[in-house]
Amino acid sequence: MKRFRKTFATPRLSAEGAERQSRITLLAWDALGPDAAQAFLNAHDDALGGWPLNLAVESAAGAEAVERAIAARLAAKRGRDE
Repeated sequence: MKRFRKTFATPRLSAEGAERQSRITLLAWDALGPDAAQAFLNAHDDALGGWPLNLAVESAAGAEAVERAIAARLAAKRGRDE
């Protein structure tokens, strides 16, 4: 008898990748606001050379680069607000 087993068409995230995804998403949300965070994380960024969320999930180095990009965007935002 065959048992029902879910099959996934896409690869599942590793625990580390899921942690980085969560951390970067929350950081961007808090720093940039919901709309700007969504736009930034889900669009190609020329300076980073890819989609920020994908880069963060792929490696720790990618997550660090995205963190720096978020910090730079926050600093620019604060500069405009002053």
